[in-house]
Amino acid sequence: MTNEAARAHDDRVLYGCMGLGGSWDPDPYGPQDIDDAEAAVRAALDCGITAFDHADIYRHGKSEAVFGEVLARTPGLRERITLQSKCGIRLGGEDRPGMYDLRAGTITRRVEESLTRLRTDVLDVLLLHRPDPLADPDAVAQALHSLHRQGLVRAFGVSNMGAAQIAHLQARLDVPLVANQLEMSLHSRDWVEAGVLLNTPDSARNGFPFGTLEHCRDHGIRLQAWGSLAQGRFTGRQQTPAEHATAQLLAELARHKDTTPETVLLWWLMRHPAGIAPVIGTARPERIHACRDAVLREPDLTHEEWYELWVTARGVPLP
Repeated sequence: MTNEAARAHDDRVLYGCMGLGGSWDPDPYGPQDIDDAEAAVRAALDCGITAFDHADIYRHGKSEAVFGEVLARTPGLRERITLQSKCGIRLGGEDRPGMYDLRAGTITRRVEESLTRLRTDVLDVLLLHRPDPLADPDAVAQALHSLHRQGLVRAFGVSNMGAAQIAHLQARLDVPLVANQLEMSLHSRDWVEAGVLLNTPDSARNGFPFGTLEHCRDHGIRLQAWGSLAQGRFTGRQQTPAEHATAQLLAELARHKDTTPETVLLWWLMRHPAGIAPVIGTARPERIHACRDAVLREPDLTHEEWYELWVTARGVPLP
């Protein structure tokens, strides 16, 4: 693995750039959108975050474009950060439905477009955003090898894929897959509950591909957690009794540990032995700053505290 790929593989927390770039439509971005993106990037850097996660579809490409504007404003920044993007989803339009597209030509074209928007000549990491049932894995592998040989992408990973899908692709690649980005949080708990619901009536309702965490751990594939802050469900937007109880518990633990509820929420993920790296998706600088201790401090949760948060968020006892 190259030094650049190893650095990307080891980032503790990533900043997710989906919230940058203004509205979710093809309309052009404006100067305020660039200023807002710069403020968010500055907040992330202030917290010690140096890994930035993109996708070609975020805000119809505007998230990458405004980030490129920030890089242009800040000489030397590109050399100090890890830049990751994703491809494989095509947004729907008037003439076609939304779809997944991992054809070799599409992968190459989308990477080239991302590089142009980001104003850089290389991605540190490229993730395949979603599985495409029509994808030819040999053709996908050839496209990735070509991007690597050309120096356009340093390392590769996947997103929203299970163990069998990862192994199927890795068998055709000469370079290791270094990351798998999944929805993981104290709210979206299928990833952790899949391992304890076996041999229970609730097992059939859990859709997480069992064995994926174990496969990633065994093969050195870093787990990245999108949606890690649970869209604010435990830090201001709680609605259900379980969410209110969890918010109260998070606040109590945060006071006890001299930190913020957001940090404790991220610590819950990071405390898992799989070495999960949260992706922080908020565009609000103050909320980014609330995650600072997740970067700077080791997860400070006991075995009992970790389980108390899990059971409280579930709203029902473990089986």
